Amino acid sequence: MKKFFAVFYAFFLLTQFVAAQTVLSNSVKPTPALERSQAFRQHQKLISRSLIKNIPFRSIGPTVMSGRVVDIEGDPQDGRRFYVAYASGGLWFSANNGLSFKPLFQEQAVITIGDVAVDWQHGGTVWLGSGENNSSRSSYAGNGIYKSTDQGKTWQYLGLGETQHIGRIVINPTDPNTVWVAALGHLYSPNVQRGIYKTTDGGKTWRQTLFINENTGAIDLVLDPQNPQILYAATWQRSRRAWNFEEGGAGSGIYKSIDGGERWQLLSTKESGFPTGKGVGRIGLTISPTHPQILYAVLDNQFHRPKEKETPALTKAMLRTMSAEKFLHLKPKDINDFLDRNDFPIQFNADTLFQLIKAKTITPKTLLDYLENANNQLFETPVIGAQVYQSEDRGQTWHKTHIDYLDKVVYTFGYYFGQIRVSPFDTRQIYLLGVPALQSSDGGQTFKTITRENVHVDHHALWIDPHRKGHLIMGNDGGVNISYDNGKTWFKANTPGVSQFYSVAVDMAEPFHVYGGMQDNGVWVGPASHHENRSWRAGGRYAYKELLGGDGMQIAVDTRDNITVYTGYQFGNYFRINRKTGKQKNITPKHHLGQRPLRFNWQTPIWLSKHNQDILYLGSQKLHRSLDKGEHWQAISGDLTKGGRKGDVPYGTLTAIHESPLQFGLIYTGSDDGLVYVTRDGGHVWQRISDSLPQNYWISRVWASAFDTATVYVALNGYRWDNFNALLYKSDNYGKNWRRIGRNLPDAPINVVKEDPHNPALIYVGTDHGLYASLDSGKTFMAFVNGLPDAPVHDVAVQARDREMIVATHGRSLFTAHIEPLEKLNLKLRRKALYIFPVKTLTYNKDWGRHTYSWNFVQSPQVSIVFYCRQAGKSKIRIYGSKHFLLTEAQDTCTAGLNYFIFDCSIAEKPYKKYFNNKKKLKAADNGKFYLKPGRYIIEVQQDNKKQQHVFEIKEKKKKLRAKKKTP
Repeated sequence: MKKFFAVFYAFFLLTQFVAAQTVLSNSVKPTPALERSQAFRQHQKLISRSLIKNIPFRSIGPTVMSGRVVDIEGDPQDGRRFYVAYASGGLWFSANNGLSFKPLFQEQAVITIGDVAVDWQHGGTVWLGSGENNSSRSSYAGNGIYKSTDQGKTWQYLGLGETQHIGRIVINPTDPNTVWVAALGHLYSPNVQRGIYKTTDGGKTWRQTLFINENTGAIDLVLDPQNPQILYAATWQRSRRAWNFEEGGAGSGIYKSIDGGERWQLLSTKESGFPTGKGVGRIGLTISPTHPQILYAVLDNQFHRPKEKETPALTKAMLRTMSAEKFLHLKPKDINDFLDRNDFPIQFNADTLFQLIKAKTITPKTLLDYLENANNQLFETPVIGAQVYQSEDRGQTWHKTHIDYLDKVVYTFGYYFGQIRVSPFDTRQIYLLGVPALQSSDGGQTFKTITRENVHVDHHALWIDPHRKGHLIMGNDGGVNISYDNGKTWFKANTPGVSQFYSVAVDMAEPFHVYGGMQDNGVWVGPASHHENRSWRAGGRYAYKELLGGDGMQIAVDTRDNITVYTGYQFGNYFRINRKTGKQKNITPKHHLGQRPLRFNWQTPIWLSKHNQDILYLGSQKLHRSLDKGEHWQAISGDLTKGGRKGDVPYGTLTAIHESPLQFGLIYTGSDDGLVYVTRDGGHVWQRISDSLPQNYWISRVWASAFDTATVYVALNGYRWDNFNALLYKSDNYGKNWRRIGRNLPDAPINVVKEDPHNPALIYVGTDHGLYASLDSGKTFMAFVNGLPDAPVHDVAVQARDREMIVATHGRSLFTAHIEPLEKLNLKLRRKALYIFPVKTLTYNKDWGRHTYSWNFVQSPQVSIVFYCRQAGKSKIRIYGSKHFLLTEAQDTCTAGLNYFIFDCSIAEKPYKKYFNNKKKLKAADNGKFYLKPGRYIIEVQQDNKKQQHVFEIKEKKKKLRAKKKTP
């Protein structure tokens, strides 16, 4: 909790008020569901034709901090078996109380989930509603409903593609073919495919039975456990844009059906006792399993609180209209109290302000301008917040269960929560999920926290075992927690790699480290060679270490020492960290009195110059440069955006910065409102170069080529318009002219584009649905797939020395792949019929395949034989001891492109004895295998009548020499 409050406190210090109110004409249209389904087919096509689909990716975690859980469904007869749905990490199943999990939903058109329902009574059929129901910045859109009749092994798509975000799925317990869906609808655009849908034929057809308006969807749905004809639905009116979020509206309310969801009656009227009107936000529902006349609802009440009678002598509201004369009559102690409460710089006090106002240097409103920004307006808005209501007459009337405000539960961002549960053993015991998890034993009159030391904040899911008192499984932004004593103690069940990374960076240490910033889980660093397992628990030292809390953002590492790290958390709060000592210093640029606050994006961009790593760039609406590691800053530009837009979310901010690695001072910037600028002289002159690009898209990345000073790439992202086009552009003349590249990319918003550091024709692109590469400078792309799920890819880093790629997914943690064969796959090589890549020398180990003291086997060696085939077909891989002595042979089916054959260095007993001329009785290793001895061997690959050979070596392990004892 300390970490959370430190982060939350920082929210109030942020400075990014939107000054101008430029009206944007929205030329960005939502992508229809039909086009999205075509994009998935294109994705599959790129996989089938990919020359690089066999490149193996390996997950390197991390896992302990996990990622956002949206739903948990347990087996009511065996609580050790349960499903966990992650926001953007797919569906996982555990059969052993969370000790291990199996991924079940990661190769479909989407990976994001809103809700899951399981028909445990009839074979365990799983219904999955895609598209997260928490309307956050990275709540990805789904494409409808999926169903599995074999516990998640295979999936059938059942339509409702335009619903995009699913709040709840309810199965009729007496008729498994009857299912109801609460559909929330588009997040960033209005649409009519939202409300309540019903099927009576197992999902073959659907009918929309409740519709309110194009901005109001259904967020929750509960069924009377004793009468499946009675249902209660919660609707939610909300409108999110990149610059503003309206979290409530008159369309929000509670509805009831008594005929199986065919017709609906509004329950939340003025007469019912439940709030109505434009301030009604998200609503969560629960119904007592044993007394279905009792319901509870949690409301995110967006109405403002009544003004307090006792207010400070000086407030922000007063400054808005206060005259200079009236300000000069204020008491100094009241002014100083105001300055302290609002964290003004220490050099300002009542006396200095009196002098400035007398000299007409500032006005009283200048003080308000210094503080007022979009983010403060969001978090300081005095909304009522979370409220709990109860009905004891099946929803006809409602009463608020508590007298006081439920402060510090959902704060002003109740859109992120909305879950409430009632115990199956006691109708007065309820659970309320918000930033903390709360429990009440008196029907909601009073609450206490069940968030303990081993539990993250921001809770979204809770399953209560109906047969075992005290058994809870809870999901939050930090994964899964399990309790058997009603929340007094918890253990983590975090073995899946499902962290939501925003960014990744690497250093030049040997071996090198990876650094990543994650949603709500800070910034961590760990070895790129990490293999996830449980052995660390014995020693208590996990391979990854936390550097910073909050929502972890971009990272830059000074590779001169591999210790100095620049990173931060949301909205521009950046620090210089000494990784060795742990010392941190805030380095965020500050505005001055008389200036509007700087506008910082949620993921504020930074860049460390390759020409001099004392030089750091950071973007607000301007580009700031520090020549001394962030100690001092200079704005080297004016506003590089369209000037901002009125709203409660910072907008009109920079989102991308890149300096050419070939020329100091050649810098590109991109903004959230669609502008790209370039300076070729370190910021003296700027040119806007985006006028010929599609307008109003979020610029997710600009990338200056390391091979040609005039070449630059830019990625445009339409996620915040519900537009899913893959828009990638390239210029060969500093942005004067652009041409679209990557036209064969499946439509999914692009998050990152980067060049390979060794091959100028090799380009990487990460989208909201996977990772792709081009071998022809972006003209066409191919898909990566082997070991890499189709999760959103937010960032890519290539460690040039070791030729390792690190992929940062937003939902499935980090992956690594050795890409040297890919980097060498130039046009000349691709014209060859067959080619074997060099094989690394292997060091001999006499214990291969033998038992250790713990009866585990020493692993067999893994020699990766990588070869290229121009055409697919049958192939043979042979290992020779000499030119004509065949030791072993294997057949393989190769694909067109790169192929990987793993040889464990073992051969059969007969060729072993003959080749090594061993007259003694042979003894195999404990695993029954015979391993090659040190020496030089020949690898041969044959396809049809084409053969290629390559030599590889197994060398002796160097013996340690004993130090000679010195003669006295």
